Amino acid sequence: MGLGHVLSPLVDLVFPPRCPLCGAAIGSAAGLCADCWSTLAIPGDPACAACQRPFGDTMPEGGTCGPCLADPPRHAGIAAATLYNEPSRKLVLAFKHGNRIALAPMMAGLMVPKLPFVDADWLLVPVPLHRWRLWKRGYNQAAELARQIGRRSGAGLAVDTLVRRKATRSLGGMGKLARKRTLSGAIAVHPKRKAALKGAKVVLVDDVLTSGATSDACVSALKRAGAERVVIACFARVLDEALDVT
Repeated sequence: MGLGHVLSPLVDLVFPPRCPLCGAAIGSAAGLCADCWSTLAIPGDPACAACQRPFGDTMPEGGTCGPCLADPPRHAGIAAATLYNEPSRKLVLAFKHGNRIALAPMMAGLMVPKLPFVDADWLLVPVPLHRWRLWKRGYNQAAELARQIGRRSGAGLAVDTLVRRKATRSLGGMGKLARKRTLSGAIAVHPKRKAALKGAKVVLVDDVLTSGATSDACVSALKRAGAERVVIACFARVLDEALDVT
């Protein structure tokens, strides 16, 4: 038993755990209160066979959503723990910008059930930060999630597999072509990690999936290096139209 487990009751006595969303007293520091749990939007079935976009009660013929039919993805699926709503947004902001690294176990704990097929044969690769952003923030939130997923699944962790070779500005408000141009050449596989990717099954880990431009660039880099299969895993997925059908 680790020292953290031994000291945990004492820490909870001195600093009673609080829900990170509403501040209510809770039984464990790695969780939410019952009321706040109920506010998270959990994507379910039926869903697109290619990207797991929720359909609501009706699945279209063929089981594939319009966006995937129009532009078939190179990834092998998207495993999202939640849909991006106000509660998940608050958790992400606290985790990413509020130095609340302690939220990683709880957030990863919601991601793992969406990855039941992941075991020791898989490789966990976080979406990279540029070195200046990593230096400023002090940690890569995607890497923290990947580390927690690895502890629960037994999958291998390869934090430095992908590198962000140039800093890019926010992609918000850009069109598809503008996002692609902005990310062109920005993400690559570390030369020393290419051999490990030959024929590998990879989980690409991030906190939020928005337009998918960054993850697409990561998937392309991994596939070029020889990865056989790449599944995208995120804590929250931005799908405003899906919030009405969950």
